[in-house]
Amino acid sequence: MSRDTTTRDPPCTSMRQSTVPGTGLSSTPAPELGWMLGCCPSIHHHLRRASERVAAGPTLKTSLAREGGALGRGAQKKRRQLASAGRLFAVALDSIGFYFSLLPPFPANVPRSSCLASSSSSSAQLSSARPLRRAFTMDKVKEILNIGSKGAAAGPAEPSPEALSELKGKYTDAGQGHVFNFYDGLAASERGALFQQLSKFDPANINDISQRATAPAKASDTPDKLEPLPDQALASILDSKPDDINTWYESGIDLIGQNKVAVVLMAGGQGTRLGSSDPKGCFDIDLPSHKPLFQIQAERIRKIQELASKKAGGASVVVPWYVMTSGPTREPTQKFFESKNYFGLDPANIKIFEQGVLPCISNDGKILLESKGKVAVAPDGNGGIYQALVLSGVLDDMRKRGIQHIHAYCVDNCLVKVADPVFIGFAAALDVDIATKVVRKRNATESVGLILCKNGKPDVVEYSEIDKETAEAQDPKQAGVLKFRAANIVNHYYSFRFLESIPQWAHKLPHHVARKKIPYADVETGETVKPESPNGIKLEQFVFDVFNMLPLNKFACMEVRREDEFSPLKNARGKGEDDPDTSKRDVMAQGKRWLEAAGATVVAEGGVEVSPLISYGGEGLEKLKGTTVTAPAVLELE
Repeated sequence: MSRDTTTRDPPCTSMRQSTVPGTGLSSTPAPELGWMLGCCPSIHHHLRRASERVAAGPTLKTSLAREGGALGRGAQKKRRQLASAGRLFAVALDSIGFYFSLLPPFPANVPRSSCLASSSSSSAQLSSARPLRRAFTMDKVKEILNIGSKGAAAGPAEPSPEALSELKGKYTDAGQGHVFNFYDGLAASERGALFQQLSKFDPANINDISQRATAPAKASDTPDKLEPLPDQALASILDSKPDDINTWYESGIDLIGQNKVAVVLMAGGQGTRLGSSDPKGCFDIDLPSHKPLFQIQAERIRKIQELASKKAGGASVVVPWYVMTSGPTREPTQKFFESKNYFGLDPANIKIFEQGVLPCISNDGKILLESKGKVAVAPDGNGGIYQALVLSGVLDDMRKRGIQHIHAYCVDNCLVKVADPVFIGFAAALDVDIATKVVRKRNATESVGLILCKNGKPDVVEYSEIDKETAEAQDPKQAGVLKFRAANIVNHYYSFRFLESIPQWAHKLPHHVARKKIPYADVETGETVKPESPNGIKLEQFVFDVFNMLPLNKFACMEVRREDEFSPLKNARGKGEDDPDTSKRDVMAQGKRWLEAAGATVVAEGGVEVSPLISYGGEGLEKLKGTTVTAPAVLELE
C-alpha cells in the first residue's frame, strides 16, 4: 500500500498552518484530521483541488446569471468548471471513505496535539499497521471538516490562541471567567460559536448595567412633580376641530406622497401566551378572511401608498417597512413573509432586522450558561430598537431614501393605522422630534402607563408608581374626566434628525430588571437545571425611556379613540380582555361603523370585516349607501 508521494502537496504540517479555501477548515484542524491527511495525501490533494473550484463557484454562478442562460462557448466552459468542482469534492469524500477502510486507529503513542511530519513516515505506519480498521466514522470526519448534510461549511472557525487568551482575560477580570469552564471539551464548531457569542459582549459593561439596574432607587428629598402635558403639546381627535384634523391629514398624505415617510414595526414577540410558538404577527384572530396581523398591516401600507399616489397625480409612492424581530422570531418571520409573497409589497422595500440580546444574570450577578457551549440570553426589550436601527443599517437605508418622518408601533394591535397621515401631519406641523398616540384611560384603576410631564420633562409613569389620590384626580377643565388619562399604547412618531443622534444618547438609557425562572447549565457539571423559583434577571430597555431627554417643545401627544385605533392582543382566547376574541370583535365593529357612516344598513350580529385594500380609515365606501349588509360579512377586493 506504500506509495510515492513526492509530487503531492505536503501533508498535515502545511494544512495546520493555513486554511483550505472552500472547505470551512480552520487554520488549526483537529489532530485526527491532520493524521488522516498525513496518512492519505490523496485526500488532501482532492480536497485542495475541489475547494479551489468550490471557492470559485459563486463567481461562476454570477457570471452565468449575467449571460442570462444563453450558453455560448464561454458560458458552457464556466458551467463545466462548476460541475467539475462538485465532482472533485465528491471524489475527495469517496477517497476519505476508501482510505477509512485502510486506516489504523489513531496511534496511542502519538500526542493528539501533533501529527505525522512527512508522507513517508505516514506510509511506513500504514504498511506496518495490523490489524487494519476504521479510526472513526464518516459523521466524525464530516464534523471535523465542517461539512453538513448539504455540504456547506458549518459553524464559525476557532479563534487564534492570542484572541482566545485576550477574551478569557476580559471575562476573568470581570469575575465571569466561569463561562469558559467547559470550553476545552467542546467540539471545534462549538468552541468557535461560544467565542463568537462571548465576543459580542463587554463583560465589564454587563456587570455595570446589571448592578445599576438592580441597585435600590435613591430616595429623593422631594416628591416627583407630576402634571399633564401642556396644552401646546397635546391634541385630541375626540375634541379637535374637523378642519384641524383635515389639515393634518392633507399634510401627512403629501409627505407620504413625497416618499418621506417610513414605518418601523416592533415584532420581536412570540405568541407564547396565545398558545403558539410562532411570531405574534403570524397569528390569525379568526376574522372571516383569516388574515394574520402581518397581512392586515401590510395591506394598510399598500392602501396608504395608493391614496398618496392618487393625490400626488399618480407618482410612484413607497412607504418602506422595517420589521424588527428577535432571535426566536427572525427566521420564522422571514419565511412567513416569503411564503405570503410579502403580502403584495415589493420585497426591496421591506427590511427584516433583529434587535440585540443581553446575557441573563443570576441572582448573585453571574452570567448564566444555557448549555456548556452557549450563554443564556434574552432580547434587550423594545428599547433595543434604537441601537438596532443603527447596527442593522436601517438608519443608513432611511438616509439614502430621504426619509424624514418615521412611524413606529407594536405588532399586536389589530387596529393600528400604519403610517397614519393625520399623526404624521400633526407631528410635522409642530416640528417635534417625538410624538406619541394615547387613548383615554377607562377609569382610575386601569393598569396602564401614563404619558405626562414629570419634573418638567415628558415621561411615562407606570400605574404602580401613582398613588390613589393622583390616579383619581379630576381635570378641572372637564367635568367627569380624569386629570391623568393619557394611556400609553406604544405608538410613536420620530423625526429622522432625532434618530440620527442615537449614537450620542443610546448608551445612557437605563436598563430594567425582569426576574424570571431561567433554565441554566450548572457551572461545575454542565447539567441543565430548571429552577422552581426566579433565579435570575433579564435586562431590558423601554422604548419610552428616551422621552425625558427631550425638552417639552420637541414632544407632543395625540389622543385617539380607543375603539378606532387600539385593540391589543395579549392573552389566550377566552380571557375576555385583550385576546383573539376581543381583537376580532373590534375589527368587525369598526367595519360596521364605517358602513353605517357611509349610509349602508347592517343587519344581524357579528359586524363586518372591511379589507384594508378597500378602505384605510372608512373612506371610499360611499357606493354602499342605501345597501343592506347581513352580518357577519367580509368586504374584499375581487
